[in-house]
Amino acid sequence: MRITHLHSWNISPQKAIKIQLGLKNRISLRNLSKKIRIIAGCDASFKDNKAIGVVVVMRYPELKVIETIKKESRINFPYIPGLLTFREGPVLLRCFKVLHYEPDIIIFDGQGIAHFRNMGLATHLGILLSKPSIGCAKSRLTGIIKQPALKKGAYTLIKDSRGEIIGATLRSRDNIKPIFVSPGHKINLKDSMRIILGCSRGFRIPEPLRYAHHLTKAQ
Repeated sequence: MRITHLHSWNISPQKAIKIQLGLKNRISLRNLSKKIRIIAGCDASFKDNKAIGVVVVMRYPELKVIETIKKESRINFPYIPGLLTFREGPVLLRCFKVLHYEPDIIIFDGQGIAHFRNMGLATHLGILLSKPSIGCAKSRLTGIIKQPALKKGAYTLIKDSRGEIIGATLRSRDNIKPIFVSPGHKINLKDSMRIILGCSRGFRIPEPLRYAHHLTKAQ
């Protein structure tokens, strides 16, 4: 896949924040412009001083796995909430660089615009990859939330301190904890939720992310 190199990864936290702020004017939230046939999910885990990244590519909507890529790299950035892209981004981009199948859309285990500077993992890498991207997280990073009804598909909107909508608290399965969905890049919130629900097959976490997470832990 083609990757746009807009900045270095070997930087200080202060510089990382400046990079996030500088990328904000590149965010594009809009209706999906094409039919989704190939979808990717990605996740990263950490062990000692190593980052382990996985990208899983599936046909959509049947969710048949057609490609998996797993890479490792050295961690060069500290753990700081709001700056996790600078820990996970390098190893995930190594995976995307060697993909044979180019996804129409990418789901990230993390935030999209539901972020302190609207620059979560899904937004940041969506810009670098120039692909529609969705943030799907197990916990809230920021924003004001209310619990949705207990039925699958129920949701409430996540708003920032100014009242702007930045995501949704979405029930992906009846009677279980919700997930936190936000558009990353080249997609809107409505389409983001539709895709996530289309990838939810009886578990809280959508299949592309669930499969990727499993592979990050596999020996």
